[in-house]
Amino acid sequence: MMLLTLICALGCTTLVAAEYQKKARLRIIAKCVASGAFVLLGGYAAIHAGTPYAYLILVGLVLGAIGDVALLGKTNAAFAAGLGAFLLGHLMYIFAIATIAPVSSWITKTAFSGLGCGALALRWLWPKLGSMRWPVVAYVAVISVMLIAAVAGAGRLAFPQGEYLGYGALAFYLSDFAVARDKFVKPGFANKLVGLPLYFAGQLLIAWSLT
Repeated sequence: MMLLTLICALGCTTLVAAEYQKKARLRIIAKCVASGAFVLLGGYAAIHAGTPYAYLILVGLVLGAIGDVALLGKTNAAFAAGLGAFLLGHLMYIFAIATIAPVSSWITKTAFSGLGCGALALRWLWPKLGSMRWPVVAYVAVISVMLIAAVAGAGRLAFPQGEYLGYGALAFYLSDFAVARDKFVKPGFANKLVGLPLYFAGQLLIAWSLT
């Protein structure tokens, strides 16, 4: 488990360096290594846990890795494919959490805060989305629900697994806005510098919630 975590962290660090240096081949290798590591970690943990929660989280991790590969492309089609894979991954996380925390327990003050943040993000992005408006609206709605569910689910898991789930979901949520800023607002290395470590940390923590 720790070895796979270190491999993922090293892959992420190398990926950030490759983005800065604009080394396309190294970028591909580093991203595949980092994504493969969190999938393997989640798979190992899911097999040992043997619960519906664990297996659904594993499916979400796999979909995240598929999204990572899709986003290696630079076209709108590649972005849309990545967006779709991540959306399905978030849905798997939502379904997973629903197996440990009833949906009725998700409605809290934190839930309204999460929805408010999503609404503000959409207001920020809206003028720049063009033909991607409604796919992005759907995606923001799903990631907001995922974060709300994770906060509720965190209280149903033992320590520290609950904290892994909650903070992992938050890191993933924040990383998505770095991706959105890069795609729709202001492209640049700063988005990668912030977003990539948040994303891989988020996926690792979610995988660690299975242990």
